[in-house]
Amino acid sequence: MKLVLFDIDGTLLWTDGAGRRAIHGALLAEAGTAGPIGTYRFDGKTDPQIVRELLTLAGHRDAEDEVRIQAVCRRYLGLLAAELAKPAQATRLMGGVAQLLAALEPHEQAGRALVGLLTGNLEAGAALKLRSAGLDPARFRVGAYGSDSHRRADLPAVAARRAAALTGDGGGGGGGGGFVGKDVVIVGDTPEDVACGRPIGARAVAVATGFYDVATLRAAGADRVFETLADTAAVLDALLA
Repeated sequence: MKLVLFDIDGTLLWTDGAGRRAIHGALLAEAGTAGPIGTYRFDGKTDPQIVRELLTLAGHRDAEDEVRIQAVCRRYLGLLAAELAKPAQATRLMGGVAQLLAALEPHEQAGRALVGLLTGNLEAGAALKLRSAGLDPARFRVGAYGSDSHRRADLPAVAARRAAALTGDGGGGGGGGGFVGKDVVIVGDTPEDVACGRPIGARAVAVATGFYDVATLRAAGADRVFETLADTAAVLDALLA
């Protein structure tokens, strides 16, 4: 059985800046500064990491204070919900996502795949964004989130443990010891998505629908790279190889 873990922003969907606006507002409200947010890159990072780094860049005294960081994250979730509920909000699914998720369903039903999430979003924020794009969070049976760790490299092991607990023995990879190595496939749009699975030997399928092109993602070490997820058959073959 393959554990297929999708990133959210830039891979499954695009929120047209709603997350950035919400974090900006949360930082101002809870810390009095958003640091150099206008030039700061969010892609590939976890939400707590983003908060910590922006406070550090601003020279804020509480940049490493978990209480302050969690306060910003809580405020962010409320502001994100408000942003996504605005009439003009334009969250959209990336091309081919709906078709790919549908094509994975029979493989899930047959026990060949388990589909989940691996995202830097807080778990509650991930659910808000998915619903905004018309996806049911329950569609993804397992996940690892920025609320589990601020380090993205920690998340594949978290997802693998949860998948093993869900299935009882983790399927076919590791003789009952859980999902390991190439049984885990991470789908994302950044070099960080590609790199984060290396500690557990996961495969990376990258898609150039975010801010990184095919050449950059290939140079980062992705096993397969696609311009988009629109070629359902080819992407499905790469995920289940």
